[in-house]
Amino acid sequence: MKFMLNGALTIGTLDGANVEMAEEMGDENIFIFGMTVDEVEDLKRKGYNAMDYYNANPELKQVVDQIQNGFFSPGNPDEFRDLADILLKYDRFYLFADYEAYIKKQEEVNSVYENQAKWVEMAIHNIASSGKFSSDRTIIDYGKDIWGIEPNYQKLPDPSVPRELALKE
Repeated sequence: MKFMLNGALTIGTLDGANVEMAEEMGDENIFIFGMTVDEVEDLKRKGYNAMDYYNANPELKQVVDQIQNGFFSPGNPDEFRDLADILLKYDRFYLFADYEAYIKKQEEVNSVYENQAKWVEMAIHNIASSGKFSSDRTIIDYGKDIWGIEPNYQKLPDPSVPRELALKE
């Protein structure tokens, strides 16, 4: 949300803050990829095995192998080995299942980025749509809905006026 406030365009799955952001900015101004909640649940029921995706997608396999073999950390080849092992054995977020969808969506991001006018239009639209996420609105809502208090609009005294005089006003 903070990125949205500053005009960043978001690529992500349809969960968490991305759901709220998409509601505010519109689906055409966010890059959503990956499985729906129902598709994730279906995959859980069927049984998810990251190795199936690893073995079925040569590009994904190459990336994971490069991580395991130290390609991205030549000075310390074991630096990211645990990351690859965790993804292969304990991919609880089903990242490999969303890999192809991510790659396709990133290609769309790249295409929009090359169209500077479109990119700027989307960025400005997102800034203009981000008011719901301002700290002012959040604090007012928390006060009202969680703490049960109302805003106090009483004017504070001028700091240059001595306290004793300010309290008399």
